[in-house]
Amino acid sequence: MTHRHFKYEGWLYALAFFIAIGIRITQLGALPLNDIEATSALQALQISQSEYTALSPHPFYILSTSMLFLMYGGGTDFLARFMPALIGSLFVFAPLLFNDRLKPRPSLILAFFLALDPGLVAISRQAASPIFAITFLIFTFGFINKNKLTLASIFAALTLLSGPSIWLGLLGFIISGMIFQLFQRTDYRTLITDNSSTRNSLLITFILTFLTAGTLFLTVPNGLSAAFASIPEFFKSFTSTSETTWGMILISFIIYQPLALILAIFAIVRGILNNIKRVIFFTIWMLVALLLVIFLPAHQITDLAWVLIPLNALASLELARAFNIYPEERSEVAGVTLLTVFIWVFAWLGFAGMTWYPADSQQYALRFWMLLGSLVLLALSLLLIAAGWSARTARIGGVWGFVIALGALMLGGTFGSAGLRGENAPELWWQNQIPAQADLLRQTAEQVSEFYTGNDTSASIVILGIDSASLVWSLREFDVQIAAALDPTTSPDIVISRFENNPALMAAYRGQDFNWRQTYLWHVSTFDVWVRWITLREISYADESIILWARDDLFLDR
Repeated sequence: MTHRHFKYEGWLYALAFFIAIGIRITQLGALPLNDIEATSALQALQISQSEYTALSPHPFYILSTSMLFLMYGGGTDFLARFMPALIGSLFVFAPLLFNDRLKPRPSLILAFFLALDPGLVAISRQAASPIFAITFLIFTFGFINKNKLTLASIFAALTLLSGPSIWLGLLGFIISGMIFQLFQRTDYRTLITDNSSTRNSLLITFILTFLTAGTLFLTVPNGLSAAFASIPEFFKSFTSTSETTWGMILISFIIYQPLALILAIFAIVRGILNNIKRVIFFTIWMLVALLLVIFLPAHQITDLAWVLIPLNALASLELARAFNIYPEERSEVAGVTLLTVFIWVFAWLGFAGMTWYPADSQQYALRFWMLLGSLVLLALSLLLIAAGWSARTARIGGVWGFVIALGALMLGGTFGSAGLRGENAPELWWQNQIPAQADLLRQTAEQVSEFYTGNDTSASIVILGIDSASLVWSLREFDVQIAAALDPTTSPDIVISRFENNPALMAAYRGQDFNWRQTYLWHVSTFDVWVRWITLREISYADESIILWARDDLFLDR
């Protein structure tokens, strides 16, 4: 079945891509890499310098980033995150591969949702993130859907090189497909050709791509073992635990995707009542993916990225229906839209006002009940308009009211999760333990080195008893040694240790303390703290201090 395309469709997809790449690369290197990101970035840097290193189970990220480092002549925070940003931006073209199933208009709307989704933006700005697995897997399915099996085999190979997250995504998709087929009694179209020569050709394409991309043209053979290491790494998530609670996951779902969530609920109700198969499948997929994330012992907020795909697909299907406005009903729809926006703004102001009062005060309780009353008033208003005027007008006007009001909240979450508000406005989608003063520490080390050796990176540095890949990454241009204890026969120019008394260092060095890894206390925050974070992006954190010691004889007053 073919669907009619509309004017400027290609240009609109290009616009979605430029919006996506713009948000993803703006100030890409502003936030310092944390330990998880720095681990893979350091491996990429070592490969670019022709050093042997064991690889973590993110071979595609490590090998592709090492090529960037090689071309640039070194590593930077921007380059360390560039490949996730690029691949995450290309993801907006995925709906084109399914426009025969979603229709052209919902597919284009979905492209904009993918470009602006706060969660997808966040993981597209993180090194070694799930965005590779998501993009390559969906592209694999898309090319299968378009019967372009050679391209599908290439992306299947890249999927296998994308890290442990692929297995969570595949598990959710397979379970969803089985449940859908069980209830719908639908046979899937056969996608595997019966031609043995074609199958062999596809297998050869898969193997060649896997070997070439997985070994960087046969120069890094342990990239293959890193790819298969993603399987035991995924199963570790069933035996380890996480400080991320299921409550945090649900709060994230509501705060960052309010527009998509409301639209998806409308689509789900309509799909169930009318037995719309694609809506039912996306609903099953979304619920299965969400339950997998909640019940996975080592779940992280970033695992929710797999839920965002069916969620945004459902939202796109519903929003596409709101574009069909007849000329004679435009004024009525505009009125309902303005009413919906007004009540939403009133509700938000009441919610924001809760932050200025103690949680046990009468004013706090009054604001809370005003918030609930506003939401009830909105629901009653739309119901009365539907019953006494037009259900169609109430639906379309309500949807566009939600798009304006909740879309503004979503955009705020998008800019926040991108880090454009700065390091002092923490987001749930950020990976934890971000180094707070990485730039200041590196600048201090460079100043000491310049003063003592005449070169800003020639000083010898020993990291004493600190397990921090982000610290090594921050000092990557220095000669850095990691030791459990300081060798008494040596006297390195700079020693970095934990924040604690060390008489041996105090006798021969001068120290300056720095705030290092910050751990936001999401899991122990109370309701009033969460309200303050939602409105002001303020939350408590625990910090870790370290000391940079410079040899005492470096200073002129010695």
